[in-house]
Amino acid sequence: MQISEIQETIKMIDEECLDIRTITMGISLLDCIDPDIDTSCRKCEEKICRLAKDLVRTGDEIARTYGIPVVNKRISVTPIAFLVAASGGDPVKYAHMLERCARRLGVDFIGGYSALVQ
Repeated sequence: MQISEIQETIKMIDEECLDIRTITMGISLLDCIDPDIDTSCRKCEEKICRLAKDLVRTGDEIARTYGIPVVNKRISVTPIAFLVAASGGDPVKYAHMLERCARRLGVDFIGGYSALVQ
């Protein structure tokens, strides 16, 4: 890498506010489908929290290591409509489960409910 390229990158970060807009972890919840909605929600919550437990920390490490801010840390899951179709019950239970996951993990967004759930 040339010195001019390094200087150009520094300028982009300092003067042009270069950042990494979003890092997203995709998680399939198809194996969490269950005819009982409460069981399905429990399986989903356990899986999301287990797989994404280091997402925010990793984004922060990337930002520190490279000096480029990571603005949003996000999770995208299987469309919740698939799970609701299999389990029936009140689909709001899935929304509450996603909200608990977002709070517990400290992510900015969880997508998969046909809208972003913050």
